Amino acid sequence: MAINGLGYLGVRSEKLEEWSDFASKILGMQKIDKGGKAISFRMDDRQQRFLVSHEDGETLAFIGWEVDHKDDLQMYAARLDAAGVKVHLGNKALCDRRFVDSLIWINDPMGNRVELFYGPMIASEPFIPGRPIDGFKTGPYGMGHAVLNVKNIDIMLPFYRDLLDFRVSDYGLEPYGMYFFHVNGRHHSFAMIGSGKLGFHHFMIEFQNLDDVGQGYDLAQLEDNRIAYTLGRHTNDYMTSYYANSPSGFFVENGWGGRIIDPETWEPQETNLGPSFWGHERLYLPEGEGRKTLRDMRLNAAANNHRSPPVTDCPWLYEIINRR
Repeated sequence: MAINGLGYLGVRSEKLEEWSDFASKILGMQKIDKGGKAISFRMDDRQQRFLVSHEDGETLAFIGWEVDHKDDLQMYAARLDAAGVKVHLGNKALCDRRFVDSLIWINDPMGNRVELFYGPMIASEPFIPGRPIDGFKTGPYGMGHAVLNVKNIDIMLPFYRDLLDFRVSDYGLEPYGMYFFHVNGRHHSFAMIGSGKLGFHHFMIEFQNLDDVGQGYDLAQLEDNRIAYTLGRHTNDYMTSYYANSPSGFFVENGWGGRIIDPETWEPQETNLGPSFWGHERLYLPEGEGRKTLRDMRLNAAANNHRSPPVTDCPWLYEIINRR
């Protein structure tokens, strides 16, 4: 698989000071001051994982996907060009801003900027989190996952699945269309929600320690309207998480214990259980039919004895055991 992980994300926002506090004090990222027009953040040994640029929009600016080999950039460029997608070569100045060796970029069918890159720069200094945490689950699984609102999944699906080789992990059709894709062992690194809207829905960061999620949850609850979804557990990737309202209006999922799959043997699955086994109450939604529908799906899952596997069957535990 040539694309091997979500490498970095960029956001346009005029709220740099708010992002500085949110990303470091709530999320636990390390802030790297880049001057008055941008701030960047580290999550591990990479020089940069997340960038906020002082621009209009309050939304996603770009998504960076890492490839295995430098030649993979040429392979994707040729494939995309043959499909009629305009391909742009990143110059040295852009590569320097992204802290990578080389990159190409394109726009997906909904206008989202997608960057494919090779050779991320490794920092010379150790990672120092913005609050006490045990670190993030990155490495071979990338920085986490990213989720887009889309108007038409049928248009977007061939672009990511057929041109970029994203593999479908699972999908659901109720209460709305959703597709989840893997590019490594993480259950999904990318997803699309057929909300009929355009824009960034959320990105997810995964912590090494469940207590780091809980302590961040406590901190987030001290701020008015910071919690978007309450603590809960997802049905497809078994992630225990809560969602925070970011300064730009989209969500950031703070998770732990996500499912690890075997990309070579995994078969796509349809799910109709709904997004969560329990929790994840959508506080950002007004009381009404949409919020009630999701709540009823959780209650129905519980009534029918649906739950994640016992701890002894959890892939994250196997991973820890295999390291020893």
